[in-house]
Amino acid sequence: MRIAYICTDPGIPVFGQKGCSIHVQEVIRALLKLGMQVELFATRIGGEPPPDLETIIVHRLPSIPKGEIAAREQAALSANLELRMALENNGIFDLVYERYSLWSFTGMDYAKSMGIPGLLEVNAPLIEEQAKHRGLVERTLAEQVAQQVFSTASAIIAVSEEIKTYIEAYPGVNQRVHVVANGVNPERFSSSIESALSIHPESFTVGFVGTLKPWHGLSILVEAFDTLHQKYRNTRLLIVGDGPERDNLVTDLSARGLLDVTHFTGAVTPDKIPEILAKMTVAVAPYPHQSDFYFSPLKVYEYMAAGLPVVASRIGQLRELIEDEINGLLCPPGDAVALAATLERLYHNPELGKQLGKAARQRIQHHHTWDAIAKRLLEIAGMAEGAEGVGAGLTDNILHQTDNLTKPALLGEQGKPIGNDE
Repeated sequence: MRIAYICTDPGIPVFGQKGCSIHVQEVIRALLKLGMQVELFATRIGGEPPPDLETIIVHRLPSIPKGEIAAREQAALSANLELRMALENNGIFDLVYERYSLWSFTGMDYAKSMGIPGLLEVNAPLIEEQAKHRGLVERTLAEQVAQQVFSTASAIIAVSEEIKTYIEAYPGVNQRVHVVANGVNPERFSSSIESALSIHPESFTVGFVGTLKPWHGLSILVEAFDTLHQKYRNTRLLIVGDGPERDNLVTDLSARGLLDVTHFTGAVTPDKIPEILAKMTVAVAPYPHQSDFYFSPLKVYEYMAAGLPVVASRIGQLRELIEDEINGLLCPPGDAVALAATLERLYHNPELGKQLGKAARQRIQHHHTWDAIAKRLLEIAGMAEGAEGVGAGLTDNILHQTDNLTKPALLGEQGKPIGNDE
């Protein structure tokens, strides 16, 4: 089977080190293991591919120039023409698999026109994220593009129930949304698993992996660790990753006198993660309270695959992935006192941590491998049929907006405007 994998999001370097980059690589890797021929269509490459992905054909799409938001939006929308030509000029595909991007609709439209399955993977409510964190000029048009692509896709892959609910608010979805959570390749951690499962007598290391951003709850982690360290001086904090919150973290840790017992690795390549996780005694995902928590955090799957005891916030998908007291421990989101108390409990009971870590790894091996996910995706593709929802067939109208984005003229059935924000 010949598969076109599409990622036009300029924020995702497909061969980079971000969680979203790893997600792209792992899905492709798992499809290749099943004997599929995968060709990648991407806007941002992000470096050289890993050795095992060097042989895949990569079609580079036009980059989105930096600068004024409105100009970037127009450039991203115009790129649909380039993607369409790239798809049409590279033979016949059996399946189109696309990671949903804010302005991209051509992949699903192409699949529908060719009579082949088009699977759309949705990882976040991108319109809400863009408007809140980066700025969005043409929100109405972005809603119309979302309506178009959601309606045209043969099937939609949501990484969490929260994302499924978000997608189903759009007309024309018609029960085509399937929840397929993120996964991990447990084989990556096999060489370091015994170290991670062992008891650490010299020090008790609390670890975090991820981009250092406000919604990851790092200030909560620092407060909880401060409480723990005041009681137990052999505790250490290991922070893996980099991001915009690093300076604030350093300031907070310095004010608390914790810099000497904290180690920042900075950004690391995926192949280094297993050996770093093996240095942790416990791994944390201390998310604050968020009414719209929709994540399927890759780091938690990696923690569990590494056989680590995990302490996470009782929020969103984590409430299902982690069975409290069985394969991990859950705390109220945003509660530094509860987090400190849970860490102290594991400090005094290393055997409990070992048991939780073993159960966590077993959960991953049985239910959350990328191999299993790839098989599920192909199963969904086999079941998928053409979509007949509201907004299907509006491609030409959307493309006309590239010349004048301030005057959207998209019309749905019977001449009515489509989109949620009119």
